[in-house]
Amino acid sequence: MMKSVTNAPYFVQLGLSEHIIDKLLSGRGIWPAVPAILVLTIVAVIPFFILLSLGFSDIKVARGAIVSQTFSLAHLTNALTDPLYWTTFQRSLTLAINTTALCLLFGYPVAYLFLMSGKWTRRLILVLTIAPLLTSGIVRTYAWLVILGGRGVINSTLINLGLIDTPMRIMNTHWAVLIGMVQIHLPVMILPLIAVMSRHDGRVVEAAANLGATRLGILRTVILPLSAPGIGTGTALVFTLSYTTFVVPQLLGGGNYLNAATMIYEQVVYSLEWSKGSISSLILMVTCLSVLVAIAILTNFFTRWTRGRDE
Repeated sequence: MMKSVTNAPYFVQLGLSEHIIDKLLSGRGIWPAVPAILVLTIVAVIPFFILLSLGFSDIKVARGAIVSQTFSLAHLTNALTDPLYWTTFQRSLTLAINTTALCLLFGYPVAYLFLMSGKWTRRLILVLTIAPLLTSGIVRTYAWLVILGGRGVINSTLINLGLIDTPMRIMNTHWAVLIGMVQIHLPVMILPLIAVMSRHDGRVVEAAANLGATRLGILRTVILPLSAPGIGTGTALVFTLSYTTFVVPQLLGGGNYLNAATMIYEQVVYSLEWSKGSISSLILMVTCLSVLVAIAILTNFFTRWTRGRDE
């Protein structure tokens, strides 16, 4: 008996039947996705419900552990009526919208240049776009500390040129945070635009030119509609990253710059107000998902002309 158990397949020793293993490896139905669903349940779904329970509870913490927990809506009510919450989330939303708009403004010409360029220029643009992603966002943020600081590159250059007498205050301002956010998230906007714009037939542009359309007319009536899915995808990605970011506002904005992520960090880590931090996280998630739904609806509206072709 011991010999048969020892020689049995490893998954049988773990208690998994051959029938289940066959379904997992067959590639049919939902079974191949079961491992991913289990991982997401452990790392995302369960923590979410724990977060939800903390947000709607009065808890008492002793030595880093919860000793009592009772249901309460007080934290949600306080958050919705507290002017600090409204101001903080408004600042976060404004920062995310401005970052997304600037990334689209700077990223679209790069994607358009990629579309109109030859093979070697395309490779160069792709390398220059991907290269910043190979460096940690924290490292790139610290680089901006060197550039924007009181004795940084910008202030030193302006003083040497005689344009200013004393260093300008750039660090620990909204503008420093915005500059860092745009530079860090710009590749995330460019890559979806390149992916969408490069897969369309170039003969469409040639046909529009042969019919007498100008470059501006081709851009407005042909390329922009074709690139709408890329605009929607890039906008959703950049907005999500900008709205929920923590590192850039914390480093470039200084201790006085408060957005949603830094407020949650202070509530959970410094104040140990886990219920407030949970409610703030839930509000952040709900507002972010609401904007993403709006972006999806707008993208679907501007790409409605593709439905008949796909069907």
